[in-house]
Amino acid sequence: MTTQPAFTPPPNARAYPLHTSRGTFAVVDSPAAPGVAPRGTALLLPGFTGSKEDFTLMHEPLAARGYRTVAVDGRGQHESDGPEHDESAYAQGELARDVLAQAAALGAPLHLLGHSLGGQIARAAVLLDPSPFRSLTLMASGPAQISDSQQQRVKLLRDALAVMNMAETWEAILAMGPPEEVGGPARGIGGPELLRRRWLGTKPAQLLATGRQLCTEPDRVDELAAVSLPFHVLSGASDDTWPVPVLDDMAVRLNARRTVIPGAEHSPNADRPLHTAQACADFWDSVDGADDPGPADNQHCC
Repeated sequence: MTTQPAFTPPPNARAYPLHTSRGTFAVVDSPAAPGVAPRGTALLLPGFTGSKEDFTLMHEPLAARGYRTVAVDGRGQHESDGPEHDESAYAQGELARDVLAQAAALGAPLHLLGHSLGGQIARAAVLLDPSPFRSLTLMASGPAQISDSQQQRVKLLRDALAVMNMAETWEAILAMGPPEEVGGPARGIGGPELLRRRWLGTKPAQLLATGRQLCTEPDRVDELAAVSLPFHVLSGASDDTWPVPVLDDMAVRLNARRTVIPGAEHSPNADRPLHTAQACADFWDSVDGADDPGPADNQHCC
């Protein structure tokens, strides 16, 4: 796993509040690299207990390929505000409408990418209205509910939040063992103090509502397959949240490009960011009609 000492913004990137018709969201916006012809814009949605910083190491290589990338904290995540205790504000339909508002504010059409929980929110947004999007990439994000072992992690977190505040829960998680194994945030980019700051910035209602969604999400692949969009299913070579064969099958059902990143697990954006960025740019290039160096499906990248 890649662990950086700080959330260091990539070169030329700008962090700012994105104002939309549904409120303000914290984003990191990285333009295409100077001297590179702009190819398009991609909106990047993080996963459960994640944040926009999870894409930090992908911005620069994607900028070099001509892509502007905008990573966002969803409602109630890290630096985006939201109700502390009202779980209804984090219903999947509400979060999906937030994504549509973000796309409108950034200027459609754009490529949409969601990691894990973010992939299921992205799917819900596309099912509401696919018109703002040029493509959808589901990164380590499966067709339905998460695995039994991951549901147990979510239950541990839910039980803790029922009797403790966020700060107390964080200390309890650290006392129990590695955070990613006992209901805390997944391993990723950032040192312990920065991960703690992100945790404390996230609203408990957001974690409770989205955790419940992950444990009860129905299979909506057939609905998605009926949408006329190019799809990309990308994952690491192993994944305990949705097993890789499940992701393989989903890609077949979607007639999607399939990319497996060797040496990566549930967070290929953190484990092997350069190779993950290359795979995303190759896919987006193929959507946009540029020369495509890789096969259209079953691609084992790099």
